[in-house]
Amino acid sequence: MHQGVYLRFPGGLEEANRRALALAKALLDNPPRGLLDVIPAYTSLYLEFTDPLRKAALRRHLARLEAAPLGEGKEVEIPVLYSGEDLEEVALEAGLSPEEVIRLHAAPLYRVYALGFTPGFPFMGGVDPRLRLPRKPQPRPRVPAHSVAIAGFQTGIYPLPSPGGWRLLGRALVAVYDPHRPEPFLLGPNDRVRFRPAQGLPPAEPKPLDLLPEAPRHPALRVEEAGFLSLVVDTGRFLSGHLGLARSGALDQRSARRANALVGNPPGAPLLELTLTGPVLTALTDLVLGFAGYGMLPLVGNEPLPPGRSFLLRRGQTLRFKPLKEGVRGYLAVAGGIEARRFLGSASPDLRGLIGRPLRAGDVLGVENPRPVRPGYALSQPPLPPFRIRLLKGPQASLEALRALASAPFTLVQGDRVGLRLLGPPVPGGEGVSEATPLGGIQVPPRGEPIVLMNDKGSLGGYAKPALVHPQDLWLLAQVRVGEEVRFVLDRPGRGV
Repeated sequence: MHQGVYLRFPGGLEEANRRALALAKALLDNPPRGLLDVIPAYTSLYLEFTDPLRKAALRRHLARLEAAPLGEGKEVEIPVLYSGEDLEEVALEAGLSPEEVIRLHAAPLYRVYALGFTPGFPFMGGVDPRLRLPRKPQPRPRVPAHSVAIAGFQTGIYPLPSPGGWRLLGRALVAVYDPHRPEPFLLGPNDRVRFRPAQGLPPAEPKPLDLLPEAPRHPALRVEEAGFLSLVVDTGRFLSGHLGLARSGALDQRSARRANALVGNPPGAPLLELTLTGPVLTALTDLVLGFAGYGMLPLVGNEPLPPGRSFLLRRGQTLRFKPLKEGVRGYLAVAGGIEARRFLGSASPDLRGLIGRPLRAGDVLGVENPRPVRPGYALSQPPLPPFRIRLLKGPQASLEALRALASAPFTLVQGDRVGLRLLGPPVPGGEGVSEATPLGGIQVPPRGEPIVLMNDKGSLGGYAKPALVHPQDLWLLAQVRVGEEVRFVLDRPGRGV
């Protein structure tokens, strides 16, 4: 079970951010046992940790780091083709010519306060006061990669295509993030950036980095059909939130651990997360597999196999999955684990960050560490309980928001690995200074429709988070289908972040 704490720093923006970055660097240089993530923002630092690292021990550790000085980051010049979609509009609203907008935007030496939103997205300040315009009232569904943009006192660069509401001034002529480079991130927190007007073509969009080997050392399964969304996952990517990377990993960690245990794998061994339909797989050698989870049943031939039991799949046999009416995700483990490369310590994909991909027909999956295992081992798998989700106080908790969340059921209207959008009674929310977004945070935009943040969420966000899902209930949210109802109940009132 994870916990989190926000450290907030008083004083002006520069002083507060420097303190946050100094502590973040010291912790990342020598992370104490149990630390899961360190995410600095403008004036805060979010720390996530496991139970063995208690808050008192964490604060004692932090007290020894308070005096750690923060040196100057590197200075980077970024050429920009100033031909953005909003350049003329910004000039008109600011009462300037486009040439003056370009001159004012390129003049300062900006400082990188944090990375977030998407991997490598630099939040920089400060923009000349004459250019400080609000975000667009309606965000674009797709901002081109390498777009240079402004919003209020901030400027930034969209490393990848993504939705966004900042004003687009141009395109950077170098990529600030590319997962294929030995050093994927051009910029880091505390670096300084100067923009230089230039001519040329922006680089191509970064390509996804495949974590599945083209020729596995021990071929085991051929993918005949990929299923709706089948991913190789592990426990996730830790201590990488300061780069804007998603935690990723199995959404239902409880079922993933059970599947691995069925075949004698350690809890973090790579396995398949299957969504709704499941793939069709043919064995290339005799294999022992374990399935746990919900939403489907494995079939060998026409024989259904109960979840929570390991089984033998002989060479040439085909494994299919029968959809069920309840649940969303199941987990298939292979004795020895699935062979996959690691990116910053994890085999899990970050689909928004172009790391890894879903299975495709024709893929061949290999076994990482082949070893003999007997089939027939069983672990009990309880039926899905009602979707009754405990809540803790969030960083922007209010009595009105907590009461609204607990007042009536909410219906899931849209959901994926990034988040679950719920419809029900309006919940007081709003916008604020961007800060870390905790796993399981309930984010409420101004329109009042809550979104539960799941494993592939962005690491920073500016919406109010009045509540958090209890860490022990996150697995259950991974099994909610669109159209089903969720009821929130308040856990012990004093707990939260």
